[in-house]
Amino acid sequence: MRIRKRRKSFIRGWRHKLIFLLVVYFAGFTTAIYCLAPVPQNTENRAIERNFAHSVLKSDEFATAFNEGLHKVIDFSKSAALRASDLIKQEYKQRRTHADG
Repeated sequence: MRIRKRRKSFIRGWRHKLIFLLVVYFAGFTTAIYCLAPVPQNTENRAIERNFAHSVLKSDEFATAFNEGLHKVIDFSKSAALRASDLIKQEYKQRRTHADG
């Protein structure tokens, strides 16, 4: 009598499969609602062109603000990493001196 090995699937367990299927189902449902929602219509073409130009300017401002913010985060993370490494080195030295002494 042979014992068949079960095939390993991407998701194990029926609970995980159910949760995954529910998430995919509701993601598709919300996407359909978003796509089928009515769009407000502008009657003037000039208003559309002005809004487009205005949105381009806003996107440039957003890009520069995002870039500056990203550089701030990177600088902060570098300084935090340096402080953490100094703290770890200090703790390592203390433990080493206690172990030797």
